[in-house]
Parts: sequence; structure tokens; C-alpha cells
Amino acid sequence: MFPFLLGLALLPQSPQLQTDSFTATVSPTGHFTAFVDRGSGRDYLPEGQTAPLLRLRVAGEYREPEALSADGDRWTLDFGGGYAVALRAEAEPSHLRFEVLEARPLADIELLMWGPYPTAIGETIGETVGVVRDGDYAIGIQALNAKTLGGAATTEDDVMPSYNIFKQGDYSDVGEDVKVLYRGDTAVATDFGSTLQAYTRDRSGDRVIANWGHERYLAPAFDDGGVVGSAIALFGCPASEALATLGAIELAEGLPHPMIDGEWAKTARGATASYLIIGFGEDSIDAAIELTERAGLRYLYHGGPFQTWGHFELNARQFPNGWDGLEACVDRARGRGIGVGVHTLSNFITTNDRYVTPVPDPRLAAVGASALARAVDAGAESLAVADPGWFSQMKNNTLRTVRVGDELIQYAAVEGNELVRCTRGAFGTAASAHAEGAVVTKLMDHGYRTFLTDPGLSREVAERIAALYNHTGLRQLSFDGLEGTWATGMGQYGRTLFTEWWFEALRPELRGGVINDASNPGHYNWHTYTRMNWGEPWYAGFRESQTQYRLMNQRYYARNLMPRMLGWFKMGTATTLEDAEWLLARAAGFDAGFAFVTGPDVVAGNGQGDAILAAIREWETARLAGAFPERLKPALQDIGREFHLEPDGDGAWRLTPVYSFKGVHERQEQPGMATATAFEIDNPHAEQPLGFILRCTGAVAAEESVLELNGRELALPGSLEPGQVLRHGGGGELVRTDADGRVLERFQVDPAKLSVPRGRSSVRLTCRFAGSDAPAVKVEFRTSGPADRIGG
Repeated sequence: MFPFLLGLALLPQSPQLQTDSFTATVSPTGHFTAFVDRGSGRDYLPEGQTAPLLRLRVAGEYREPEALSADGDRWTLDFGGGYAVALRAEAEPSHLRFEVLEARPLADIELLMWGPYPTAIGETIGETVGVVRDGDYAIGIQALNAKTLGGAATTEDDVMPSYNIFKQGDYSDVGEDVKVLYRGDTAVATDFGSTLQAYTRDRSGDRVIANWGHERYLAPAFDDGGVVGSAIALFGCPASEALATLGAIELAEGLPHPMIDGEWAKTARGATASYLIIGFGEDSIDAAIELTERAGLRYLYHGGPFQTWGHFELNARQFPNGWDGLEACVDRARGRGIGVGVHTLSNFITTNDRYVTPVPDPRLAAVGASALARAVDAGAESLAVADPGWFSQMKNNTLRTVRVGDELIQYAAVEGNELVRCTRGAFGTAASAHAEGAVVTKLMDHGYRTFLTDPGLSREVAERIAALYNHTGLRQLSFDGLEGTWATGMGQYGRTLFTEWWFEALRPELRGGVINDASNPGHYNWHTYTRMNWGEPWYAGFRESQTQYRLMNQRYYARNLMPRMLGWFKMGTATTLEDAEWLLARAAGFDAGFAFVTGPDVVAGNGQGDAILAAIREWETARLAGAFPERLKPALQDIGREFHLEPDGDGAWRLTPVYSFKGVHERQEQPGMATATAFEIDNPHAEQPLGFILRCTGAVAAEESVLELNGRELALPGSLEPGQVLRHGGGGELVRTDADGRVLERFQVDPAKLSVPRGRSSVRLTCRFAGSDAPAVKVEFRTSGPADRIGG
């Protein structure tokens, strides 16, 4: 028996550890036998399930403990065959704490797994945060340091599994029964309820592991003591106290506990603060600040200020004074109550960065290496290598670049053992001669045409980002591209270390004040991140781009006790006030913030630009004030519903539901003939003049248009040219605008002719299209219901 086991006796009975609201019982063999809610007395450990406190993996096989012995809070698990682990087991008011003190024989243990711990709870599975809940109780697991990873070690590269991630776009073909976007497996749903698990892997010694492209590469060693030091918290509490318990664990264990406005970020209203994304510079910061103020927002974000990633040199046209110029912008915004943020690509290294040119850093991530089979001079256009396998992989091979000494060389293809059609001295490095046997290292890259980093360079880049924030006082950050840290060979661990290195390198006063999110989540990073903010505007229209994906994310945030965000939305000159209020209603319903991509020129070019900024100001002020009552939120979450909000005195607003019917009128007869489309609408509100929006979306004008409502005809003035819009807001005025909402003409009509009763009505649009080239008019009919006074 190992020295640290001497003098210990097997436990004569099953020990218990208790928190204020949770009791865990452990058998003499080192297995949990009960997870009891101290309030109700209910045992949440399912009958018939085993729950080893620890498991060891040795030579690819898992071992479970056979005996438990103790000396105070020092417990020892004997796994048989000479394997044993010493733990410290402690009970705190909020949680149980377990930490590995020693393991023997350490060199043979590939990984250590906490659990899986089965529970009878299956209602709400917080797969990332590691907390499961039903209506009454919650049970959770928390990794207490970066080396302890949430989930199960299912792959050699530790990439967090994600389930039911569908094509990014419409999602309309995804059934309601599978619209669950799971990210991670720290908690997993099972037939009996759920399981909780975490693990730590030994990472000493070079090894070949799988990357995210399912091709293999050589990862560097990272000796952090192996499984020794792995630690978790285990807790149970009333379901309503789950988030507060996580906060208490953070404070007790010294985990990241960032604050916003003096409150823990996970509960602070400011955690979901919406923001404008504007490409400002030193000479345009004032205009960007002005737009942010007009929108009533507190954060201004630059989506791409960098000329290089790696050293994060700023775009010289926007920031001729570099970091000092950005600092001056931050100071100007801060003086007007606005925090400034910038967007990064984490450990992506651009080819113009000083880590690449003129001398490449040896810490750029590598796939593998081989020896040069014959000497080459500085002009040779092919390289013969002893083993071409590393160079012909298809994934992470966009740049097809190798490093030989201080030279980077690009190659077009691999033919036999030759790298052919080479570009010598690539990316501003110096071409030179190389002797036979010289090491040829294949660099790993990304589809963004960037290189990546090994663990040592990852830390330097993370600390470089922190240095930028320390220098300038920036207050918001998104770690986009954080999946690039897979290049370290450490999967989740590499990602966790990157954000931890950044956080620890911040000035203490900034650690609590920088809102941050990332391109992918993580169990331990849950503590560092303020929030996540997925959803991009580039793939479809304002309302359509990744809409179902954004909705699935709201469920994800709720499961995982995160502040909610709706992602990025892009304002164009043709974005309408109705579009903006559609977004703002969803934000109010989910209590979620959003990013709004715009700029001074866009706002000025949009005929409704001022009204859109004013709407953002009113809706977001009301949301952050908590003005929207819970009874209204289900309707506000419904993407098929429309609303309008107006101020109604200090701290109060009037929220009006809007019925909206949308359709399309297309020519159905030969060119030049009048054609009609009948629509059946169902007005749920009291009788009122019908509002409508007619937009000519075809290539030819709509002329001689007549709107017929329940047999009453209204001739519409003039022709509707391609892109033009005709609006009636219900007050008797028709407004013709161009495609960007700028008013061209105003007309008066008799609103009585447009009176629409409650219930079903027939509306008929007739017009003559001036040509045969894809004529069409999009129609929207609108009525307003009784307003709710909120706030106040």
C-alpha cells in the first residue's frame, strides 16, 4: 500500500456530508448512495444507478473505487491493482468540495472522472453550467479550476459535443420536438433523469490527438501536474436558489465573479445591455457617440478595428495614433456615460502580424513535421519531405504553409513526397537555402486565412488583449473565433485557459467591469463570461436571418442560467420602423439585449432612421426598467405578433398590440391588363380605419391601383414605382416613400372609406402593371388594439 494510505482504516459506516440544503451519503466502497434534499427529505439519487465518487482511466479502461478510508477531511479511494487517490472532502454551507491531493501511480493515470452522478431530475438540463432543475429542487456540479473540465472525456481532443445543431438559416423544417440546441455534457438528460460529470486529463508527454477537422496532428506537451489538483463542487438547493448558490460558490472558491454596476454580472440588469456596432475612428467617434445617445444605449462597439490579429495593431486609417488614439475615443465616450468595446478573433493570427512576418514565431500552431529529403536553394519550387502525410490533410489547410527555419513556404499540392509549386519567402519572410534533414513544419491554419497558436503563444496573445484593455479602458469584448484554441491540442482546456489568462491579466478594477462573451461557451468559462450573444444578420432579411436559431438560444440561456441576448441585427437604409419594433418586442418578451449594426450614413439615408433610434430608446429604457409585466411576455416572444410602444409620462409607456396580415399581389393576366388579388383578413380589434403598407417589389410599376374594402373602393393616387412604398397609418394620410423610407409625396384620403369592422373582411387590390418583368406588390394590412399602460 502507498505511503499516503498507511494508518487509515476502512470506514465502518457510510459517511455523510451536508450543506445547508443538501446531504450526500457515500458508501464504504466510495460510491454515492443518496442525494437528499434536506428540506423535503427526498432522495434524488435514482434507484438502481451507481454513482462512483471518482473513476480512473488506465490503459483505456475505467476503474471504479473498491474501498474508501478517511482521516478527517482526507479521504482515500482504493481502486485495486495498486491504484489509489487521496482527496480532501469538505462541506461548506453552499456546497460540498472535493479536491485530488495525490494519486498513485500518477504516470499510469490517463484521466480522472468525477462521476457520472445520476439524479432523478430531468425537467431542465443545464448542459453547460452543470445544473439540473425541476420545479422544486436543483442539483449541480462545478469545476473549481481550469484543468477540471465539465462533461465526459468522449474524444481525445476534448471538443465539447453539441447536439441537434441544424443548418444555419431558416430552421423551418425542424420539428418542435427536437428544437433543443444542447451545447456540452456537464449535465446530460437520461431516461431516469440526468447525470452530472467532470474530468481532468493527464497532458504530459507529446501525443497525437484528433483535431476538430477529424484529422490528426501532433500536440505539444502541457505538464500541469496531471490529475492532481482536479477539484469540483457538488451541491443541491431549492430550484429558485440555484443561481444564488452558484454565486456563493464563486465567492467561496475564488472563481471569477465579475460585477456590473456593483452587482454580480449574472443578475445585473446591465448584463443584457444592447449596443450599437459602428465602425468609428478617431475622427468619427463623436458621431458614433451621438447615435448611441439617440438610441438611449450605454455601449458602443467596433466590429473590426484591427489591422492585424495577434499583436492587435489598429487600423491606421481609423486610428492613426494607435492604442493611444483608441484610448482617447474611450475617454470621450466614458465622459458621456458610454462604454466602448471591440471585436477580436481570439487566437487567430493574421499573415501580416509580427508573429508571422518578417520572422515567423516558432510557437505558431503546427500540424506536424517531417525532414527535408534533399537540400534546396532559395529559388527551388518544390520540397521533398521524408513523410508527406502531415502535408496532405484537407482540414485546417487553407494557407498550405510550412516553416523551414525562419522561412515560410506555401505549396500548391502534394505529389508523392513532393510539395510542389512552392511560393518561397511567403508573407514577407526571407527565402533561403536549407540543408537535407532540415525540419519542415506544417503550420495549422483556419479558413479565415489565418494561423493559430500553441499553448505558449496562446497565453501571450490572451495577455496582449488584456494589455489593450488595460491601456485603453475598453469595457466590452467578444472572443469570436475561440474555437481556434483547439489548435493547442487541449480542446476545452485550451479555450478555458485563454479566457482565464486574459481575465487574470486585466487590471483588478477592470475584471469586474468588462462585459464579455464568446463564439462558444464552456463550463468553467460560465463564470468568466458575462453572457453569450449568438445570431448573425448576414444570411437573410432583417426578420429572417437565423431567427429560429436565435429562439433556440433563448431556451439555452434559460436552461443554463445565463443573461439573454438575441444576437446581431443589421440596419440598412430600407429597414423599417415596423422591423425595428418587431425586434424590440422580442427583446422585451425574452428580456434579452441585442447588437444593432448601423452608422451615421445608414441612419441619415433611412427615411425612418430617427424614428428607429427613438423606438430603440423607448423600448430598451422600458425593458431595463422592468416595465414589461410577465403576463405580456409570451405574446411579446411570438415572432408572429407585432406591437408599438409610445411614452406615456415619466417612467410609463403605452404598449399597443398590432394585427398584421401580410400577402403578395402578383399579375395573373397578360401584360397591360388590370389584375386583382383578394385577401381575407380577420381583425381582432374594434372597428377602425385600416392601416396598410404597399411595397412595389417587382421590376415594373404598379399603376391605376384601387383598394376595395368590403365593397367600398378607394382609388390610390399615382403610380407605385419599383421599390416605392405607399403607407396609411390609419389617420387619413397616405404617404409615398422611396425604398429607403424617404417621403416623396403626401395625400389625404377619407378614412371612412377604409373603416374595417372587427372580424373577417375582404380586401381586394387591383392594379395595372406597366410591363411583364416580374411585377409584384407586397401588402401588409394593420389594425391596432387597446393599449396596455406599463411602468409608471
